[in-house]
Amino acid sequence: MGKMKLLIPFVAVAVFLGLSSLFVVDEREKALVLQFGQIKAIKEEPGLNFKIPFIQEVVRYDARILSLDTDTIEVTPSDDRRLVVDAFTRYRIRDVVQFRQAVGVGGTRVAEDRLSSILNAQIREVLGADQVTSNTILSADRRELMRRIQRQAQASAEGLGLDVVDVRLKKTNLPDQNLEATFARMRAEREREAADEIARGNEAAQRVRALADRTVTETLSAAEREAQVIRGEADAERNAIYAEAYGADPEFFAFYRSLEAYEKALQSGNSSMVMTPDSEFFDYLRSGNAER
Repeated sequence: MGKMKLLIPFVAVAVFLGLSSLFVVDEREKALVLQFGQIKAIKEEPGLNFKIPFIQEVVRYDARILSLDTDTIEVTPSDDRRLVVDAFTRYRIRDVVQFRQAVGVGGTRVAEDRLSSILNAQIREVLGADQVTSNTILSADRRELMRRIQRQAQASAEGLGLDVVDVRLKKTNLPDQNLEATFARMRAEREREAADEIARGNEAAQRVRALADRTVTETLSAAEREAQVIRGEADAERNAIYAEAYGADPEFFAFYRSLEAYEKALQSGNSSMVMTPDSEFFDYLRSGNAER
C-alpha cells in the first residue's frame, strides 16, 4: 500500500507530461513548433501532433481568408478633384515561416498594420496616376483599377508571407468641404441647361405663333377678297336689275326710288330736314304726281 502511494505522484507527473506533449491542429489553422524562439516544425495538416513539454511551444495562425478594412484616405486624381477613399482587402497567410520571420511575436496585428500601409500606398499610386480621373474612379472602369491595386499590393506583401486575394473600393466620395461647391456647380449647370431649353422652347413657340398669325392673315385676306368679289358681283347684278327695271318703266322706277329715299329720310330720330315745300324731293307727295 505504501508503494502504491509513492507511485501515484509519478503517474500523475507522467500523465501531465504526456498531455503537455500533445496538441491538435485544426483544419482552419496552421501551426509552428518553436524551441527557444526557433522554428522546429511546421504543422499545416489537421490532426494530432507532439512536442517536447516545457521546451517547445506551439504558435497557431489562421489559415482562412481574412478581411481587413483600411483607413479612410484622400487621393488626388489627375483632374485635381480630391476624393475620400475607403477600401478593404481579403488576404490569407501563404507561408507561415516567412510570416513568422516578418512579423515576429506581433502576429496578425503587426501584419495587418503593414498590409494596411501597403494598400494605402498602392491606392494613392494607382488612383493618382496619369490618365486616371475622378470620373474614371467613379465609373465602371474602377474594376480595372482595383485589379491593379491588388496586383501591386500582392507584390509588396510577398515579403510578409501573405497572399492578397482581393481589393475593393467601398466608398469614393468628395471631401465634405468640396461637396457644397460641387453641388453649386451642378446646380448652375442644370440651371443653364434649363435656360437653354426654355430659350429653345420660346423660339419654337414664336415660330409657331408667327406661322399661325401668317395663316390667319392669309385666310382673312383670301376671305375678304372673296367677299369683295361676291359683293361686286351682287352689286353688278343689282345694278343690272335696276337698269332693266328703269328701262321697262322709267316713271315707276323713279317713283320707287323716291319712296326708298322718303323711307330713309323720314325715319324717327333727332335729325331734322329743312327744305321748301316746292322742292323736287316732294314731287311724288303732291296730289298730281301721287295720282299718277
